[in-house]
Amino acid sequence: MNKTPISLKMITRIHDAEDETETVVEEVGSFIEKGNTAVLTFSEWNENQEKVDSLITIQPEKVNVKRSGAVTMNQQFLTGRETENVYRHEFGTIHMQTTTDRIFFETPKTDKAGNLFIQYKTILNGEEEREHELTISFQLLGPENEIRG
Repeated sequence: MNKTPISLKMITRIHDAEDETETVVEEVGSFIEKGNTAVLTFSEWNENQEKVDSLITIQPEKVNVKRSGAVTMNQQFLTGRETENVYRHEFGTIHMQTTTDRIFFETPKTDKAGNLFIQYKTILNGEEEREHELTISFQLLGPENEIRG
């Protein structure tokens, strides 16, 4: 199975009672699609220059985001359902309750970017609920750059 190289842009927006924050990550990664499952992988570096690897598995009505390295988590998004996970980083652990409102995925084409959009709510360590939007757009970089895996 071949991994196709991609360039991706991930935008995370968080809305709470007082504030809205936006984080943008732009990286190069890989994309694999087989049947009704698609997988995005990429690495990023945090503000301390520590590596974080991300593996995003996309299926109808379900997305799983697994991060490892400087932070670890395994977050599941299931449309209309609540899930729980633990986010671990250098300052400790955070218990997350996630309710997924909407998942939209569009597979990439040679001339058209792929898109993943997830709208969800979280409660961190039992505190106030926050609304989130995760948008990942990614462009295929071409078969001449295929990564054999």
